[in-house]
Amino acid sequence: MTPQELVVRMLPPFGGWLALAALALPGGSPLRGAAVVAFLAAGPGAAAVRICAPAPAAGAAEGPAEGRDPDFARHSDLLERLMLVLFLGVGAVLLVATVLIATHTFSAQRVLLTLTLLTTLAAFCPPLRASPPPTTPTTPRTPRTQRTPRTPKGSAQ
Repeated sequence: MTPQELVVRMLPPFGGWLALAALALPGGSPLRGAAVVAFLAAGPGAAAVRICAPAPAAGAAEGPAEGRDPDFARHSDLLERLMLVLFLGVGAVLLVATVLIATHTFSAQRVLLTLTLLTTLAAFCPPLRASPPPTTPTTPRTPRTQRTPRTPKGSAQ
């Protein structure tokens, strides 16, 4: 693992710990709100997308019929990852908040701490490998013998 890969891998957990540290700022501070909202929107989702990144990349994007944009596949993949990061992040926030509400232990600090811990744990997980494409058999199949089609009982043929 190169140092650049390590930095990219640890960026979401670092954002979470930074958001937890920002809780020490005064309540109405814009910096506190920005750090917390930025992490909650993108941190857990970025960690989850990093783990399952090969799966969305397994299918190639199909461009428009005209083919005017040569970078369509790259832009499409970037947009797909961005949407996955945002929606998985918001989904993780809702899931953790729902669990904490159901257990009568909800607080904003607990949601933030739980998501930071889960994001840190996800940063240590290796990325999943994409399943290989289905292979065609290399040995030729034996031809099937032709059967006469079955007719329902009582039909005249």
